[in-house]
Amino acid sequence: MICGNDTLNLSCRGRKGYFNTQLQMFASHGYLVVVANPRGSSGRGERYATAIYADWGNKDAQDVLAAVDYVVGQGLADPARLGVGGWSYGGILTNYVIAQDRRFKAAISGASASNILAGYGTDEYVREYEAELGVPWKSTDVWLKLSFPFLHADRIVTPTLFLCGDKDFNVPLLNSEQMYQALRSLGVETELVIYPGQRHALGKPSYLKDRMERYLAWYDKHLKL
Repeated sequence: MICGNDTLNLSCRGRKGYFNTQLQMFASHGYLVVVANPRGSSGRGERYATAIYADWGNKDAQDVLAAVDYVVGQGLADPARLGVGGWSYGGILTNYVIAQDRRFKAAISGASASNILAGYGTDEYVREYEAELGVPWKSTDVWLKLSFPFLHADRIVTPTLFLCGDKDFNVPLLNSEQMYQALRSLGVETELVIYPGQRHALGKPSYLKDRMERYLAWYDKHLKL
């Protein structure tokens, strides 16, 4: 599994000493939780953090898959019942992973994006994107390369649950809607959950409870014998 800035499980942005209730919930429910720190994450210096500069979903996805290979090789994880998921960049990375590896039987993608080119100008990161990727009309190839989970959605076979707040200006809802529609059109099992009035981090206790219940239900449906 994967986690982004505030959720789930495989690529947590190095938070030393951080207690993640969701990870504990998964573990108490019988799941092995693997929390890696792939390239692009914090905690290991600038070179490590910038290793995925203008190259998202490549080295970081390799690190996620290497972590999965390790726990499978150690006999800790069942290769026939693997799940992956995350929120924010963890959700984005989830989309990159399932677009290039078909071993996962269930995925959860929260507040994520895949069609990077179509998302230009819809969130709060335009300056950062232009500095890292260049403007789309001059660096079109880079923008299209980073959009491969959407542009090559036909490679995805993993049942995927998408979730997002309808007031998210960080990674807007339209990004989740696009991937949800792509998988629906391809006949891949998928669901989209929209939390009304919520921004990038859910704040309403009943929604937080609902999200955790949906996480467990989705993984239970696809991963439990």
